[in-house]
Amino acid sequence: MIKQKNSFSTFLKLLLFGLFLTANSTLYAQTVVSSLNELMPFLDDDHVVVKMKPGIYTITSEDVKKGLYKKELKLKKISKILLLFEGNNSTYDFTGVTIKIDTKVHQSFGNFQVHELQIIGNNNVLKNLTLVDEGSVYDAPTLRATNIVMDGSHNKIEGFTVTTKGSFPYGYGDAFGKGGKSIIRHRKHSACLVRGESNHLKNSTFFHKSYGHCIFMQGANNPLIEGCYVQGEVRKTDDMLAEAGTGSPADKVDFMTVWGYKLPAGYMMSKGEAGIRAYDGGETIIDGKTYKRGTSNPTVKNCVVKNMRTGVTVAHATGKKYVENCTSLGNENGFSLGSGEVVNCRADVIYGPAYASTYERDVAYNADITILSSTEEYYNGSGNVAYIGGSGHKIIFRGSNQGVEQGLQIKVGGDKNNIRLLHGNLPNQNDFKGLDFELINLTNFPVFLSDKSSGISGESLGKISNSGTNNVLEFIGE
Repeated sequence: MIKQKNSFSTFLKLLLFGLFLTANSTLYAQTVVSSLNELMPFLDDDHVVVKMKPGIYTITSEDVKKGLYKKELKLKKISKILLLFEGNNSTYDFTGVTIKIDTKVHQSFGNFQVHELQIIGNNNVLKNLTLVDEGSVYDAPTLRATNIVMDGSHNKIEGFTVTTKGSFPYGYGDAFGKGGKSIIRHRKHSACLVRGESNHLKNSTFFHKSYGHCIFMQGANNPLIEGCYVQGEVRKTDDMLAEAGTGSPADKVDFMTVWGYKLPAGYMMSKGEAGIRAYDGGETIIDGKTYKRGTSNPTVKNCVVKNMRTGVTVAHATGKKYVENCTSLGNENGFSLGSGEVVNCRADVIYGPAYASTYERDVAYNADITILSSTEEYYNGSGNVAYIGGSGHKIIFRGSNQGVEQGLQIKVGGDKNNIRLLHGNLPNQNDFKGLDFELINLTNFPVFLSDKSSGISGESLGKISNSGTNNVLEFIGE
């Protein structure tokens, strides 16, 4: 009897195990698709694993005219979406897949903003897609466009390579406008908008040849940007001014900027906008519900940003702001957090400062930044290695002394000499007080303590010019 019971018990266990394997093999069975038409029906499914056959796939304006891409969402404005991922707990593997999107597609919907790829479900993984805008950098959308939009919660995009093209005007950065008031009406094209709850952008590469942000956050709580590489393009203002008499967009407005004065020579500007940026407003969709809110608790780790208007700027976010092991190369500005932590980061200062305070109210900005040398020509119109305002910080600079011979300096308070802040423009962003913080300057760059500085302590290998009050910064150089 005992043997019979044991045999029956073993049979039941084997039966249950077999059912478990059957259920899970059904749950995790991989579906292979070999065209975009075959992929589309799976984009609103839950608990699917979809692999696309390696190859090159295209989306053209003719496809839009045929009604193949008709998804839309309503936020502030109606968005038209080419690939809308609505399901939950699904994985989409695009290893070896390139999707080329004709830049004419961004005009084919008419006066709507276009999202090439958007996620609104939860707990999804999209990986290893190469997404390419095929066309001219001047082939602008009718209204605006974005390659990727992440809504929903706990989604992950990993291993993407994105080439962004098509905007107007292109080649001048924000000199003639960016939002609201503008001298030249602009039609932006950004690369990746992170919204939602705890969404994760990982190990992705962006080649940004467009006027618009590369990676930016709106309405995002606990976003994580990790292991990403961003590369834009820069241009001297001297080269822009050389367009005089050519009939270019800038020439047609006599190079009169949105800042109220003619474009000055001597500065390097990014043709795009921010590399990685957070906003204090926006909307997002989670579980079918729309939320209006800012960005909170952003984390940026192990990223490299090159040739953009800023490297990592998350000053407008709230909560904990944390940036670790990131590198800023050839940007107009490196790191701006308002408050928060910059840990083990690096920046060159060839075109602008490694760090700049955003507002005079910046407080408790704690940073450890290594200044990098470069093989590129120095074209730093501001003359600043760093511009520090606000209070309660601890800031450490170490690394290369290259650029000392260029007359670059670490500046505490006073005039930023930023291209956008000349002739008294935007006074709330300039001429800050710098109060009661610790500065450790382990480079030979000189430190200028303006008459707006007070209570600055610490030490400096570089020479110190003190026009402030109650400053006790100690010179430790030779």
